[in-house]
Amino acid sequence: MEQKARLRNTGFVTFFFSGICAISSGVVVSLLQEQYGFAYGMTGTLLSLMSIGNLLAGLLIGVLPGVLGMKPSVLLLTIGYAVGYGIMGMTGVETLLAVAFFLVGIAKGSVINTCTILVSDNSADRTRGMNLMHSCYACGALLCPFLIAAAAKVSTSLAVIALAVLGGVLWLVYLSTPFGKKVKGSKTKEKIDWSFLYSVRFWLLIGLLFCQNAAEQSVTGWMVTYFKGSGIIAGTLAAYTVTVMWGATLVARLLIAFVFPFKQPRKAMVVMALTCTIFYVAMMQAHSQLPAILLLFAFAFAMAGMNPTAVASAGKMTSVTSMGIMLPVASSGAILMPWVIGRVAESAGLAAGMMTNIIPCIGLLIFAVLVSRLPEEE
Repeated sequence: MEQKARLRNTGFVTFFFSGICAISSGVVVSLLQEQYGFAYGMTGTLLSLMSIGNLLAGLLIGVLPGVLGMKPSVLLLTIGYAVGYGIMGMTGVETLLAVAFFLVGIAKGSVINTCTILVSDNSADRTRGMNLMHSCYACGALLCPFLIAAAAKVSTSLAVIALAVLGGVLWLVYLSTPFGKKVKGSKTKEKIDWSFLYSVRFWLLIGLLFCQNAAEQSVTGWMVTYFKGSGIIAGTLAAYTVTVMWGATLVARLLIAFVFPFKQPRKAMVVMALTCTIFYVAMMQAHSQLPAILLLFAFAFAMAGMNPTAVASAGKMTSVTSMGIMLPVASSGAILMPWVIGRVAESAGLAAGMMTNIIPCIGLLIFAVLVSRLPEEE
């Protein structure tokens, strides 16, 4: 039991640090755009490269443990936070920044997959454990604008280097954790069960998570830039909209975990999908600070439980291999939408670009309804 608790707690702690490092990318890309004068298309490309790294990492973390072992694989892939932000803090060369965002994405995807297995395999209540894990992520995301703002008073470079240091701390936590044979998929000779590939539930959950990733990453990656560019929220205050979003996310996930646990998770996902779509459409109609902030809070609150509840719905299909396919394939939504928004923004304006994010919101609702109609898992 002590080993299970330690592995679960490692998932909580490292996902907290990942929340800081991953969500900071949306603030950092805005700072870099201001400092180096990037076009919207370049900004969208950097965010998409991070998501490409996220996708590739998921595939690698599903395969490498069978070759290198679980711990060496995790250590190799999660060093990307420290290296990626280190590069960003030292140069403004676009090619190197592209590499840096890609490495940050590798680390992000590796941590997501690793923590999902650590927590889901070592929690008595899978849905509660996943919501707690994502609450830790939200705590980190909540803190990131304050940490960046404090360091940025000295320089933008210092703020980014501080993120590299935190990425190094995350890596050291994994280094000190004895993964052992308790982590599913860590045995090099373990036979891989591919039966999940024939499950309709598996592919519908991928579709749902694809839309969720697309909608959420577009907001976390672009909202600071959108609020600044549109003049809805001026100056440095726009960076704190990340705090609003992740504050709402944290509150919602804690409520789900401790106060109002879902008795019917799949029906709850339909309600979440419907409300977040409504709130996003309303947010795009807001033209002043207070309504925009309130609607962003409402959107994040509605979206908060979607990812952990969907992943928990995988049930007995959960393994390093299945998550190594589900999470990275689904994360391709986070590659596509930020890039689409950037391209539309260059030709028709950022407001038009942000409106395209309504498409994955509607897709999220469609997949949630389809999942809700599946028979109960045997």
